[in-house]
Amino acid sequence: MPKETGYDPSLGSKFVFVTGGVMSGLGKGITAASLGRLLSNAGFDVTAVKIDPYLNVDAGTMNPYQHGEVYVLKDGGEVDLDLGNYERFLDVDMTSDHNVTTGKVYQHVIERERAGDYLGKTVQIIPHVTDDIKRRVREAAEGSDVCIVEVGGTVGDIEGMQFLEALRQFSHEQDDEDILFAHVTLVPYSKNGEQKTKPTQHSVKELRSIGLQPDILVGRCEDRLDPDVKEKIALFCDVPTDAVFSNPDVEDVYHVPLTVEEEGLDQYVMERFDLVDEALPYEERSTEWRDLVTQDRTGEVDVALVGKYALEDAYMSIHEALKHAGLEKNVDVNVLWVDSEEMHDHHEQRLEDADGIVVPGGFGSRGTEGKIEAIRYARENDVPFLGLCLGFQMAVVEYARNVLGMEGAHSAEVDEDTPFPVIDLLPEQYDLEDLGGTMRLGAHETDIQPGTLAAELYGDTSCTERHRHRYEVNPEYIDDLTTDGLTFSGKAGNRMEIVEYDDHPFFFGTQFHPEFRSRPTRASPPFVGLLDAVLDRPDARTEVTN
Repeated sequence: MPKETGYDPSLGSKFVFVTGGVMSGLGKGITAASLGRLLSNAGFDVTAVKIDPYLNVDAGTMNPYQHGEVYVLKDGGEVDLDLGNYERFLDVDMTSDHNVTTGKVYQHVIERERAGDYLGKTVQIIPHVTDDIKRRVREAAEGSDVCIVEVGGTVGDIEGMQFLEALRQFSHEQDDEDILFAHVTLVPYSKNGEQKTKPTQHSVKELRSIGLQPDILVGRCEDRLDPDVKEKIALFCDVPTDAVFSNPDVEDVYHVPLTVEEEGLDQYVMERFDLVDEALPYEERSTEWRDLVTQDRTGEVDVALVGKYALEDAYMSIHEALKHAGLEKNVDVNVLWVDSEEMHDHHEQRLEDADGIVVPGGFGSRGTEGKIEAIRYARENDVPFLGLCLGFQMAVVEYARNVLGMEGAHSAEVDEDTPFPVIDLLPEQYDLEDLGGTMRLGAHETDIQPGTLAAELYGDTSCTERHRHRYEVNPEYIDDLTTDGLTFSGKAGNRMEIVEYDDHPFFFGTQFHPEFRSRPTRASPPFVGLLDAVLDRPDARTEVTN
């Protein structure tokens, strides 16, 4: 938590609206989160809102191939992965109120219309939809000093027009010193090595045609913007030269706050908001982030990630949690991708090359046999193993099959006719018809058995972690499963939450998703435990130096 400043909360929140142009995936979210990190270091209470223009009510039913991972918040909200970046950079826990989608807005407006709340008026985009958007932003910002609002997509997308119109209205309703518009845009190189400003000019022209004038321009480029390029952008886009900032490519996104701080972005924002005198003196600001991400590493380890979505964004939080554990143990973690569908043909060698193995969550039957084989390899060869959600369930299936001799054991999700359904549907899921928002979601408490590996990792007799699943360990098989070294060391009532195997250096699985609560400054205990086990292996292929 940041130190308290003298800022008067009765003055209300300051708002930074972040838009993007030219193309998606430029790094608006990381830019916005980095600014938030710096303002937090300066002592301000910062929150964030992500606006997603799609018609889905939430991200829960989206294909990871198209949209990356579904990030789960403490209240069970299934949201865009950018909310994960905000939680990691700001070290805060958000709720579903911090994610605004077109579907969510329209659903609420139509429900109000059906209830007769509009008193017979014709319900329209303006003012009813835009009013609902503004209400959501203000409610999410309540109690914070600064609220950073990222508008997904790019300027000019038809899906985003109602949101940009709401922001235009918003700008007229707020005092000038309480609102800023930051526009992130691409500055590409030409073939002769010249930084080109025309994409930025056209993007700003499109934004201004909607009635929005950016106060700040952030240029995404391979390198820092040349001084004459900054001046040209300022001239053609009608902003001061000192309001044009570089955000060049970096090796690690956790270095972006350091880069934009060197550019002076946070200082410019505080000056525009008249907050400089309210901020902590520079020498009193937290340096924990800088110290952590710039520390010298003492070595590196290789961890195999056995999944079926061949897209890094589909497992972003796991990648980040491994990185956080590496920061705590002062090593670099190289993630080796293992396709669970093609493991026998192409990826067995990667398992053999790995110092540790992670089997993540997922849905459906595709790739499950490859995951089971990877778990068997880890168990039989004493390779440190961490199973998450489906990985936890497949660890139970693998043990039932290959240790207890339950031939054909499986999850009822994958094989309805399995003779040994050691994983079965949650009882409350039987009669559900809708798929969206109906799983066991969000933060739930797990009781931990004293004297177990789980108790050692968490240093407590309970933990609270986030869930996203429909299936669980079948209680009818608990006695059989725990007769020979397998222990369910974490439970929530009659639900099995944590599994571990005694006769193994580190064999650990969780029904929950610990990666969602991992932070750079507060690594997740199961991931730290995995790296501890990796570093303790006498034959580990590490390059640790003293």
